[in-house]
Amino acid sequence: MSATRDLLEVFDNEFPERDYLIEIVAPEFTSLCPKTGQPDFGTVTIRYNPNKKCVELKSLKFYLGSFRIEGIFYEHITNTILDDLVAVMKPRWMKVETSWNARGGITSKITSQYTASV
Repeated sequence: MSATRDLLEVFDNEFPERDYLIEIVAPEFTSLCPKTGQPDFGTVTIRYNPNKKCVELKSLKFYLGSFRIEGIFYEHITNTILDDLVAVMKPRWMKVETSWNARGGITSKITSQYTASV
C-alpha cells in the first residue's frame, strides 16, 4: 500500500488542558475499487479531541491523496486512516467516518472510533 503515515505531520496543541472538538472534512476523497479497478468517490470526516498534538492539514491532504491509486476496500481505508492518525497524534478521542457515493444504486458509510485509555 502506498499510503503511509510518514506523510502525516503534527504540531503542538496550544490548549492541551482543554477539551475541544476538531472536525476536518475532505469531500473529494478518491480510491480504487480492489475488485474492478474503478474509482470510488467519497467524503472523509475526521473528528477528534486533541491531546498534545494536532494534525497539520497540508500533510493530511497529501496523505489522503496517496489513497488515490490504491485498490482498497472502504472498511480498510477507514480503519487505516484512524490507526495512522492515532499513531501520530495520540488524541483523547477520534472518529473517522467515510461516506461513499452511490455505485450500482448502493451507498456506504463506515465509521471507526478510538478512545484513549485513562
